[in-house]
Amino acid sequence: MTLSYDPPKVAIPGTARLSFEPLKYVNQLSDAQPVRLAGTDCIVKPHVPLAAFTSFRVGGPAQWYVAPKQITELQASFEWAQSHDLSVTLLGAGSNLLISDRGLPGLVMSTRRLRQTQFDPELGQVTVGAGDPLPRLAWSAADRGWKGMEWAVGIPGTVGGAVVMNAGAHGGCVADYLVQARVLLPNGTTKVLTAQDLRYRYRTSALQGSNWLVTQATFQLQPGFDPVALTELTSQHHQHRRTTQPYHLPSCGSVFRNPIGYKAGWLIEQVGLKGYQIGNAQIAERHANFILNCGNAMAGDIFRLIRHAQQQVEQHWSLHLEPEVRILGDFQAVGI
Repeated sequence: MTLSYDPPKVAIPGTARLSFEPLKYVNQLSDAQPVRLAGTDCIVKPHVPLAAFTSFRVGGPAQWYVAPKQITELQASFEWAQSHDLSVTLLGAGSNLLISDRGLPGLVMSTRRLRQTQFDPELGQVTVGAGDPLPRLAWSAADRGWKGMEWAVGIPGTVGGAVVMNAGAHGGCVADYLVQARVLLPNGTTKVLTAQDLRYRYRTSALQGSNWLVTQATFQLQPGFDPVALTELTSQHHQHRRTTQPYHLPSCGSVFRNPIGYKAGWLIEQVGLKGYQIGNAQIAERHANFILNCGNAMAGDIFRLIRHAQQQVEQHWSLHLEPEVRILGDFQAVGI
């Protein structure tokens, strides 16, 4: 589906049409109170600003927000949303996400508190909670001398988000190491999916755009390596990311997927957009596939910049840049 934005000469895939009036639901929440889910310690909160939960540091409020710690709380959250006829938006670390300034209707469910790590020496497998940061998993595996996750150290997201997006870097990606992922369905049941079930492709999977929630993932690694050597290799990957990509200001990481045979950043650089700025959002000088929040940027500024980069690259190269960043919410009023 695509946004109901101004004639979409360059469509933005992976975004949803949302028919809601933000001011209407914000007004309805003026007297709303937090709700404790029955039989749990989990609290559903009204009108929660989402900017703090995204690496872009932009985005309006969630109509309702919840951050469960365990499966029973996840199930209770889904049931509560269904009983109130609310849509559910899943939120991980928010590192690959652009949320509208108007916010999101329904229930925003964060997985950042779903954390666990279990290493199985006999199988050489590690099972990790969806909310665990991917870089922490990379360091933990290296410290134990388990080879396989060094590539993940510079990816600023959670394990759950990485499974959905098939995150990758330095020649490695989730699809290469995933054994299985456990997901929670909206009806409260769980299902175990293999990498084959997920139909992985470049930076995407069958889960993308669905309301199936990854709760944990199991990866096949190789124990028995020198921890010092693995830690050094992991450190080199981390340093490379830090020196070649701009992390000094809020961003979402890479904005666009690389078209076949090209690097998105190179294409954007060739049309002269390095440093190009709309409002307080800027295409980075260091790496043109990054958009930076230079201070109090609006989501609309970033959205306009995405559209402008797409249009310029298409005009000059006849190539469509497909966003890697997920774009959620109502951008209908945003112009270029």
